[in-house]
Amino acid sequence: MAQSIADRRDQEFVLHEMLDVSDLANHQLFKEFNKKTMDMIVSEARNLAVKELLPINKDGDEQGCTLENGNVRVPESFHKVFKLFCEGEWIAMCDDPEFGGQGMPQVLATTAGELFTGANCSLLMYPGLTHGAGKLVEEFGTKEQKQLYLTNLYTGKWAGTMCLTESEAGSDVGNLSTTAKRNADGTFTITGNKIFISGGDHDLTENIIHPVLARIEGAPAGTRGISLFLVPKYRVNKDGSLGKANDVVCTGLEKKMGIHGNSTASLSFGSKGNCTGELLGEENKGMKAMFVMMNEARLGVGMQGFGFATASYINAVNYARERIQGTDLMKIFDKDPKPVAIINHPDVKRQLMSMKAYVDGMRSLLYYTALCFDKVKIAENKEEKDKYDGLIELLTPIVKAYCTDRSFEVCVQGVQVFGGYGFIREYPQEQLLRDCKITSIYEGTNGIQAMDFLGRKLGLKKGKPFMDLLSEMNKTIEAAKKIEGLDALAGKVELAVNKLGVLAMHMGMTAMSEKVLDAFATAHPFLDITGDVCLAWLELWRAVVAAPKIEKAKKKDKVFYQGQVKTAQYFITWVLPSTLGKMEALLGNIPAIMEMPDAAFAL
Repeated sequence: MAQSIADRRDQEFVLHEMLDVSDLANHQLFKEFNKKTMDMIVSEARNLAVKELLPINKDGDEQGCTLENGNVRVPESFHKVFKLFCEGEWIAMCDDPEFGGQGMPQVLATTAGELFTGANCSLLMYPGLTHGAGKLVEEFGTKEQKQLYLTNLYTGKWAGTMCLTESEAGSDVGNLSTTAKRNADGTFTITGNKIFISGGDHDLTENIIHPVLARIEGAPAGTRGISLFLVPKYRVNKDGSLGKANDVVCTGLEKKMGIHGNSTASLSFGSKGNCTGELLGEENKGMKAMFVMMNEARLGVGMQGFGFATASYINAVNYARERIQGTDLMKIFDKDPKPVAIINHPDVKRQLMSMKAYVDGMRSLLYYTALCFDKVKIAENKEEKDKYDGLIELLTPIVKAYCTDRSFEVCVQGVQVFGGYGFIREYPQEQLLRDCKITSIYEGTNGIQAMDFLGRKLGLKKGKPFMDLLSEMNKTIEAAKKIEGLDALAGKVELAVNKLGVLAMHMGMTAMSEKVLDAFATAHPFLDITGDVCLAWLELWRAVVAAPKIEKAKKKDKVFYQGQVKTAQYFITWVLPSTLGKMEALLGNIPAIMEMPDAAFAL
């Protein structure tokens, strides 16, 4: 069975028919990115993904990374493709051309990202983290730091990481023990250990730049006293040349459930007392700076989860069309019934329908969120800019948590469609499932994302971003009411949106009351509910675009547009009622969670 990654027609639908992204070319900043150029870039990304990244994905899983004599090696096949990726200038797609970027819209980069992560997430993590490190330098670095580091990072000559986690400081970053001691020359001596560092060491590039969180001696406790430092694997001379090895040592590689092709390392900084770093940004403002990279990473992780899901879905559809087994239920009493493809079996079709609904909805959510970044850049006034900035803040934990949770479920269904073959390594489904699981854990567990959503994002700017989101939903509802056949669906979504508003008020008030623990005990279900309503809105939006085109469409497009309406019907009439039931449960509070004695969980 030939492997694929994503539904090309659906990508085009979301970009050009739903979001009308070619309108960006009417603005000076994106004038070079008309529809023809955008389609060409997506095609090039698809070619690279299918022809180069996808064929070596299995190498990453089976060979993994090795640590020998202090040297980390990635699968040999990764080297050529990584070089091709860098030569194609794919690392800094949206960034300043002065430093090696392409200056393209975020929504276009997201489309390419779907293809890249769906093809080979393990390899893509190396340039992804490199871009994040570069972004930190671009935003917080001095002129000299930008000159030394930025182009080398954005072109992939050097790699980057993100060094936050310690054995006693995971989600609780403020508890870190890594220290920074001032040196006479303005640099700092870094001492400490970091764990779970993706791409922490490897042989893909000549140097690796580590953004490291540490506490300067004498700084306040907690997150208020954390600073950010650039710590290179090899020291960088003032002329940009490489000097001696810094005192940074990989002490081990994690043996993981998935993403074997990415080196998840434990790093020791300053074990010999000779690890030099330089301050990035202001002292004691390291967490504020690192959140720039963390927010980018959280959106990226949402994309990773989705990449696994869309690949699993496409594989499942192709397999279901090819796998001949069993007879048509409508012909079981025939004298000699012929076996049929399993896509004809109702239960298999239901599974595929569920997978499609979530994959299509998540693609719309990811692309819409990316477009908000572009809207910020082209905003004509502060009000418009603030609106889209607020939507980005609000949607980030939803993209990260909801998309990764649902993506894992899609991958589970993808294994199920394959039956026994889904459980063996001959087919890609089991790897996609294993690889996907980490996305709900790293870059802040989904529980942490839910707490952030309830505790910070819901009440942001007195709730304006949340109200703006509901307003966008209501625009689609009003449009759907005017289209024959969609008015009933519009009514169902309207009910859910209105009830979500009531629930949000209830959750916010509960979180500020003596029942605060009860509120946060159900923060994750509340985020899931919000995600469901977002997808119902986006599925309805898809139907609003598609339904008027069915009658005049050519045969292939007619089927596609009919599929959009049927998918909306499925999600809104099947999934959304369950969501409404969960809303009722949360409105009634669930005290049993916090009332449960710790000792009662297991005796």
